[in-house]
Amino acid sequence: MSWIYLAVAVVFEIAFALGTNATKGFTRLWPSVFTLLAAAGGVFSLSLALRTIEVGVGYTIWTGMGSIGTVVFASLVYREKLTLPKLLSFLSIIAGAVTLRLSSGA
Repeated sequence: MSWIYLAVAVVFEIAFALGTNATKGFTRLWPSVFTLLAAAGGVFSLSLALRTIEVGVGYTIWTGMGSIGTVVFASLVYREKLTLPKLLSFLSIIAGAVTLRLSSGA
């Protein structure tokens, strides 16, 4: 169940990051409310996941997968360019997350 909580936390992390851009410096009410709720949901879900997942593993996967998801969705929503260096960085993050998961003994 902890890995499901972590996956939910990653979704909230992506929503938080994308929402932060939409707030225009927290000058727009509803995007700001959405962003704050996403941040709270992400931290709460992460805290549930960390009941049984090591904090170093859980937090690294949360931020890494959140980063990847943010770049991918930002390319779709905000038309940011996906470049070869970005794609290679994704692969590095994924490889690191998989290695952490396999080495955690969980």
